[in-house]
Amino acid sequence: MIARFLLLIGTLTLPLAAQKMTVFLITDAEGVGGVCRQDQTDPKDAEMRQLLTGEINAAVEGFFAGGADEVIVWDGHDGSQTLSTLTIHPRAKLVMGGLGPSMLMERRFSAVAYVGQHSKANIRAGIMAHSYSSLGIQNMLLNGKPVGEIDVIAAMAGHFGTPVILLTGDKAAADELKEIVPDAEYAVVKEGLARYVCISESADTARKMIREAAQRSIARIKTVKPYKVPGPVTLQIEYTTRNSLPINAESRHGAEVLDDRTIRFRGKDILDVWTTYRSR
Repeated sequence: MIARFLLLIGTLTLPLAAQKMTVFLITDAEGVGGVCRQDQTDPKDAEMRQLLTGEINAAVEGFFAGGADEVIVWDGHDGSQTLSTLTIHPRAKLVMGGLGPSMLMERRFSAVAYVGQHSKANIRAGIMAHSYSSLGIQNMLLNGKPVGEIDVIAAMAGHFGTPVILLTGDKAAADELKEIVPDAEYAVVKEGLARYVCISESADTARKMIREAAQRSIARIKTVKPYKVPGPVTLQIEYTTRNSLPINAESRHGAEVLDDRTIRFRGKDILDVWTTYRSR
C-alpha cells in the first residue's frame, strides 16, 4: 500500500518538476534607452536596432542567471521587422510576425516581460506615448479606463494565469504598469521631459540595470499575481480625425458605433473582446 501511495505521489509531481520555466519577452522601440526621436523608431534604423538588441540580450542574460530555462522574444515593434536571429542572444528564440488576438498566451508561459516599452496615449511625459497606433488611435478605453499596450498585454497574460514580472522603458511606462502590477521589477532607462525630449542612461548603464532587474524578476514568478480584468469587458476605440469608421462598422458582432470616430466592443472577457476588435 505504501509503495503504491509513493508511486502515485511521484506520478502527480512529475509534470510540475519537468515543466520548463519559460519567459515570454515582448519588445518595442520607443522605450529603449537613447531613443527619443520619431525617426529613430524606424525598424531599419541601425542605432536603434543595436540599442534595442543590447537591452534584449541583457534581459535574456538576466533571466537565465535567475534560473529561467527558456526565453522566447517577440519582435513586437512595427510589423516585427526590427530584430534578427543573427544578433539576439544565442540562447533566446525569436518570434517574428504578427500574432493572433491571444498573443500566444494560451501557451501559459511562466512569465511575461516587456523591454523597450512606452506608455499609453496622452501621457504628458511619455516618450512617443501612444496606444497601439500613434497615427490611427486617439484613445483606447478598457472597461472605461484609458489603456495602451501595457494594460492589454498584462490583461491577456492574466487571462491565462501568467504574471508580468519585468518592464524596462521610460519612467511613464514604469509608472503605468506599477498601477496594476506593483510587485514586478522595473528598469527605468530614461525620463521623458516632453514627447521628443528625454534624459537617458548610457547604453552600458541601461543594459546593466536591465540585466540585474531581469535576474531579480525570476524570483517574482511565484509571488506576482497575474493581472485580471473581470468580465464582462468593454473596449472603446476612438480613432484620429483622419480615420473615420467604415460605412458598415455597425454590422460587426458586439460592436456599437458611438460617433464618426468611436466604436465600442463588448465581450465576456478580455480574450473575447480583443478577438472581436481584431477581426476586421
